[in-house]
Order: sequence, then structure tokens, then C-alpha cells
Amino acid sequence: MNKNIPVITIDGPSGCGKGTIAQLLAKKLGWHFLDSGAIYRAVGWAVLNAKLDPAHHAALNMLIDQIKIETHASSVGDDAKIIVNDHDITDEIRSEACGQMASITSAIPFVRAALLDRQRAMRELPGLVTDGRDMGTVVFPDATLKFYFLANVEERAKRRFNQLKQKGKHVTLPDILRELQVRDERDSNRLIAPLKPADDVVLIDTTHLNIEGVLQSVIKEVQNHASLFGVSKLL
Repeated sequence: MNKNIPVITIDGPSGCGKGTIAQLLAKKLGWHFLDSGAIYRAVGWAVLNAKLDPAHHAALNMLIDQIKIETHASSVGDDAKIIVNDHDITDEIRSEACGQMASITSAIPFVRAALLDRQRAMRELPGLVTDGRDMGTVVFPDATLKFYFLANVEERAKRRFNQLKQKGKHVTLPDILRELQVRDERDSNRLIAPLKPADDVVLIDTTHLNIEGVLQSVIKEVQNHASLFGVSKLL
């Protein structure tokens, strides 16, 4: 891992807007973008596709050893296509089932260990913007600049509900709220890489901000911390 290549991490719970902002920031900078959640969702998809019980660790370990996860972006900063064993699952991994299975399997130590190097390998010039739950604490603890997004669970549930409805999914707001609460509990209390802010993060509460408002807050912080990147102005 080349620690001379700059990294900006954005961590936080599901529905706080970190993925959208990370991708927009990567485009503005002309940097690479890593959606770490997509990697874990790919594993979740593979587990569901194989009809595997994630509690059967021997079978899960074999699946992890054999799975081939590829990410293909058409250009720097673009959202990547996710390919698992030569099958494009970019749309499929956004289902609630994949999200829940990703949360379950990501709490298993050997799964996280297996995916750690794959994520770190995406640290390439000119730089990387990444979003997830442990990007600033575990995957890139030496990141140049770290953000942590907060938002109340009710607002996050509304965002997720509207997002899924726009995609034609049949969901209910109470169900989405319950699923987020369960996932928050699981992600925050897992023994390995729990969801929590790093000590040196910039905290941003996105509850009452729209996408443009959050992006401007992030850009302002990036500009204020430009000296960390060895320049007087980054954007």
C-alpha cells in the first residue's frame, strides 16, 4: 500500500449520504472512487445466490476463497460496475436482501480480512475517495482527511424509502426503519471494525442538509485542509 497516495475517507451509517457525496467529490477531484459497501454487498449476493447459511463458516470461507470480485469504472471517479465470477451484479447488490446479508457477513473476521487487501489495492494515483463504515479506522487509518457523516435514523429511513420507491421497489417505511435500526445495532456492536468515528474525523450531520448542502460542507473542509495534501488549494 503506497502511503504517499492521498486518501479521503467518508464513513457513517446507511442512508447518511456518504456514498453519493464520496462519488461527487471523487469526480470533482478527478480521483478514484471506492464504494466499500459494494464489495461487501457482492459477498452478500454470492452468499444468497449460493443459498449458503453464513453461520456455516467452513462453507463461507470456501466461497470467499473462490469468489472473484471485479470493479470496472468507465473513467476516474465514475461509479464502478461490480462483477462477481464474470456476472454483472451492479443492480442486484442494491437490494435490501443483499444489504442485510452484507451486514451479517461483514461482522465475520475472516471475511473482513479477506477483503481488506482488495480495498487497499484501489489506492492509486492521483488519489482515492472512499466511503464505508471502517475506512478511516481500519482500511485507511493513515488517510489524509477523514469525514464521518451523521443523520437521525428516521431521516435515513425516509431517504432509503424514497430511493427504493423511485426504483419501483415495493417497500414500506416502517420496514425500512426497522431494518436500519437492526443494521445500526449490528454494525456498531460487532467485535471487528465496529461502526464508529475515528479520533481525527470531521463530523458532518446531514439530517437537515440536501446533497448540495452536504457537498459544499465537504468541499469547504477539503479546501481548509489543503495543506495536508501539500498544496495551497485542492479544489
